[in-house]
Amino acid sequence: MSSVALPVVDGDDGLAKYLRDIRAFPLLEAEEEFMLARRLIDYGDTEAAQRLVTSHLRLVAKIAIGYRHYGLPVADLISEGNIGLMRAVKKFDPDRGFRLATYAMWWIKASLNEFVLNSWSLVKIGTLAAQKKLFFNLRRIKSRLRLLEAGDLAPEHVKAIAQELSVEESDVVAMNRRMAARDGSLNLQVGENGTEIQDLLADEADNQETRYGHQEELSKGRALIHQALDRLTEREREIFVERRLRDDPATLEELGVRYGVSRERIRQIEVKAFEKVRGLVQAGFAPTAAATA
Repeated sequence: MSSVALPVVDGDDGLAKYLRDIRAFPLLEAEEEFMLARRLIDYGDTEAAQRLVTSHLRLVAKIAIGYRHYGLPVADLISEGNIGLMRAVKKFDPDRGFRLATYAMWWIKASLNEFVLNSWSLVKIGTLAAQKKLFFNLRRIKSRLRLLEAGDLAPEHVKAIAQELSVEESDVVAMNRRMAARDGSLNLQVGENGTEIQDLLADEADNQETRYGHQEELSKGRALIHQALDRLTEREREIFVERRLRDDPATLEELGVRYGVSRERIRQIEVKAFEKVRGLVQAGFAPTAAATA
């Protein structure tokens, strides 16, 4: 995808202006988003790519601001998040039935996680999955335990956190001290008029009722998908899962060899299964009996 001309955050002082600027880009309806994505895939339409990117800049800013407690410049976080967004737009497949925001969220967070990890010398040394898990979850757990301002943790708290995250207690102590050294105050003045960093941060988080509604909708959607899969034949279900639900989908050739049919036949079965699942999920059906092979 070619370079997209995006608004630029001129340091943390320019954050408020940046947030105002990106609101000028309209959000997209589902049908419009689908057509733009198809234009990008089918014709390499850079204008379509630009509209897909700019319509999701607010999502990037919201996620990036959530990473500000790591002590890194918000301008850098937003820039890294925008890189993740552009990667997501390049790889987005609208035919899978999901909105771009849902897909892009993971790419944005992955880009931010990589940037944060590369900016912390301690974590560069500790590259194990458990250590990364500790790095990105310690602050959340401390907040839940009301220990954000506690300094060194009490032994009982160290033990509880280590057990919850399945890491060594010594790792918890070391990570806590390293992160405390990088914490910055939101009361830091950034302007001659007494403006503080916290004055420039817009809280766009959903309220409790909205979050609960989203969780309920997500749970219902997952349940409907599982119910819909029970209405497929065994072969349809296996091909649908392998092609649509795996992080690393199987190729048509691989499945063709497995089932002893052509790749075109696998594609036809996949499309048929997808249409069945989509129709059943949209109808919110109540299953009566599982299909047989």
